[in-house]
Amino acid sequence: MGQRLVTGVIAGAAFIGLLVAGGWYYTGLLVLLAVIGYWEYVRLNGQAWMRLDVLIGYVAVLLIVLPQLPFGWDKPSYATIVWLSMFIFLCGTVFSKNRIQLEHVSVLFLGVVYIGTGFHYMALTRDLEHGIFWSALTFACIWASDAGAYFVGKAIGRTKLWPAISPNKTIEGALGGLAIAVITGLIFSYFRSEWLGYGQAMLIGLTAAVAGQLGDLVQSAYKRFRDVKDSGRLLPGHGGVLDRTDSWLIVFPLVHLLGLLTQ
Repeated sequence: MGQRLVTGVIAGAAFIGLLVAGGWYYTGLLVLLAVIGYWEYVRLNGQAWMRLDVLIGYVAVLLIVLPQLPFGWDKPSYATIVWLSMFIFLCGTVFSKNRIQLEHVSVLFLGVVYIGTGFHYMALTRDLEHGIFWSALTFACIWASDAGAYFVGKAIGRTKLWPAISPNKTIEGALGGLAIAVITGLIFSYFRSEWLGYGQAMLIGLTAAVAGQLGDLVQSAYKRFRDVKDSGRLLPGHGGVLDRTDSWLIVFPLVHLLGLLTQ
């Protein structure tokens, strides 16, 4: 527990510092986390990271996350990157004469979209007008949901939420996390009502709680299917990048797709 707390404080302080700094400091961190996350994903699926199709996956993740390319090169649109990635992966099955199988490239492509899109929207959020506020709001609602679900579940949790996937989660904890996430959103609205209405704040808190907990369950289900406890060992006491960002990867795209981060 002590190691987990120390790691959490140090990593959290560094993350918040780079979020506030913005620019390439924060973008660079997101790119690094995305690459490590994809490496963990590839390793979870038992693939060698030096395979050509896996390397193509790394390139696709980088292209999705990076806001701009070096040397003044024009960056392709998100749809173009995703479609070209799919096409190249499928071509790999042809040119390898099915040594690279469809199931293999399907998993790699899913990882590109899942990880690349999540970190892309994190970077996009920081680049919005008042980007620090919108990023802090979304992260705070996610973290409030996590903390609320944990402590409420510990205190009064009795009914298992989904024991086959995550045996420690309870319905009471999930509802407690949802309530605290909504309250967190309302606190942000109280201090910046000119940017964030109360109704919008409640919707962001609700989305962060529900989608965040689903994102966590998705990762739990995947790890259980692969028979591993953690996606990696980068953060002592916390696991890997995917263990820490599973909620982020779902929540940030969703709040954008729902149009919730607009004034």
